[in-house]
Amino acid sequence: MIDILRKRLESYSAPDAGQEEQALKEILQEVALYGLWRADFFEVAVFQGGTCLRILHGLPRFSEDLDFILRIPDKELRWNPYFETLEAVMAEFGIRCELADRGNMDRAVRQALLKDDSFASQLNLSFFGSRNRRKLKVKLEIDTDPPEGSEFEYHYLDFPLDFELCTQTLSSNFSLKIHALLCRPYIKGRDWFDFGWYISQGVIPNIPLLENALHQYGPWSDEFLNIDHDWLNAALSDKIGSIDWKKAAEDVAPFLPPAFRQSLRLWSRQFFAEKLATLITRIKIS
Repeated sequence: MIDILRKRLESYSAPDAGQEEQALKEILQEVALYGLWRADFFEVAVFQGGTCLRILHGLPRFSEDLDFILRIPDKELRWNPYFETLEAVMAEFGIRCELADRGNMDRAVRQALLKDDSFASQLNLSFFGSRNRRKLKVKLEIDTDPPEGSEFEYHYLDFPLDFELCTQTLSSNFSLKIHALLCRPYIKGRDWFDFGWYISQGVIPNIPLLENALHQYGPWSDEFLNIDHDWLNAALSDKIGSIDWKKAAEDVAPFLPPAFRQSLRLWSRQFFAEKLATLITRIKIS
């Protein structure tokens, strides 16, 4: 089974150690998703976030985590019941992983960590494996109390073998990304790269979901909100005007292929204001 993973790695044609390590992590993420499907995880959970966009929709940036939400809120959920099957499946592919439940039962978002140092040693590595034996790490996060209003869909993948994923629609994913843009207490350049990507794909956010998310968490949680294009335009305009775009670009640069890094020179208030204007126009006519 390791040959399946070796062939996948060769398809990347990674030119240096950094991109080879990213390729290894991406492969590890995809095998973990297959393992979670085998564990019936997607009977209760939904795949979303940046890695979901990369795997299913071609988002051109590396994403470190596997992010999920529950279909039905359950504050008692724990990762441990899925570990036995996940470890067994990873072992089928020659991966001897360590899994640690890092979830705090007092928090809605529960984390787990997958660590492995066996995978890289079995592959024909040009860069990463020759000098580096540190463990590959993939963080898993699930929101056990997501806002109401998400829409879901199913996708079928064939790597490492055929399996099925339940995922958020692009519209619902975009809504939670806008919520993060407005409510995250620090600036994350990857959020803004994704914002531009959604607009380039013509995606319109799921407004009822965004409204529910803003009511649940953030600076507007105690306010009555009627989210329409005017409110969204004002809120995002204020956020765009407050950002140090040089720092935001520096944050996302390591996660992008070299060609995409060139466009980061354009990042500015004016650049994102124009993207926002495109989004608002689409919402008005939708």
